[in-house]
Amino acid sequence: MGKSRKAEKPEKITQVVVIGTSAGGLDALKELISQISNDFPLPILVVRHISPDATGNVVLDQLNKLNSVKCQHAQSGINLKPGNLYLAPSDQHLLIGGDRKMLVTKGAHENRSRPAIDPLFRSAAVAFGSGVIGILLTGYLDDGTSGMKAIKKCGGICIVQDPDDAEYPDMPRNALNNIEVDYCLPIADMGDLLTKLIQRKLQKSKPVPENVLVEAKIAERVLSDLSSVNELGDQVPFNCPGCGGVLWKVGKDSDLRFRCHTGHSYTAAYLLAEQTNKIEETLWTALRMFEEHKNLLTEMARGKKGVGSHTALERAKTSQVHIDRIKAILKTEENVSGDDRPK
Repeated sequence: MGKSRKAEKPEKITQVVVIGTSAGGLDALKELISQISNDFPLPILVVRHISPDATGNVVLDQLNKLNSVKCQHAQSGINLKPGNLYLAPSDQHLLIGGDRKMLVTKGAHENRSRPAIDPLFRSAAVAFGSGVIGILLTGYLDDGTSGMKAIKKCGGICIVQDPDDAEYPDMPRNALNNIEVDYCLPIADMGDLLTKLIQRKLQKSKPVPENVLVEAKIAERVLSDLSSVNELGDQVPFNCPGCGGVLWKVGKDSDLRFRCHTGHSYTAAYLLAEQTNKIEETLWTALRMFEEHKNLLTEMARGKKGVGSHTALERAKTSQVHIDRIKAILKTEENVSGDDRPK
């Protein structure tokens, strides 16, 4: 019998590119990936905010038409390969594990998203340190800012799309307002920059900060308990919109974020947007109940005479007062809503 072939060892990967985007992301990704040759020597991992009922196939089809790197959905346990782009599947987080293999998980939503950008960026920072190149593109609100901070703290490179070049400038602008990024430039210039960066001599990775490591493990579902979150901050009198549990404050000032012990995580902007949505839902429920209450009292008044009819009509008028007040609040909320993220 012939000798059995030894299994080929996977190529050792020391660098990785991670990209995060949201609204306007398809066009931005097409413009960026079109500048990358099919022999690009690094793996590329991408998170684009996407609704749970979407497949992401449209994105992959569009990117694969560019004849650039091979684009595919990420799969758990797969080794990263150069010249391949891995897109986070809908309704699942994409992470890099401690063994530098991909993890695709059903962990708790972060910043109301799954997949979310921060978990990918954070896990890449822990796994690759100074070998990470993080790119943040167009999108609403501020997912990605915390993850960019983790990349920076671990010695990686942070690249942000020029807000003036972004279709939706919130995400790039929030990152610029909170991080000293390495590069801020239009997408059209990113291809040449990547070519230069992959040839750089890697600096020694910085020690991973304990809070970054803990949050990365929570995202992997390795940790999900009170003691883990207690290490990150103090409890605050707010409830988690995702599960109703207690929230802990993580960071302060421009780095202010909130996390519950089950894994849900919010920047201050996302928490405010979620609270705004919950308030609106409650008001619409109250409006419906008061209108039903008024209608029932009006119907009862028709079948009564004297004091009974008068009392029912007075109570119906009181309900109408509440109805008018709720409608006024809802009208105000329409004008000052804190959630501008597309559904």
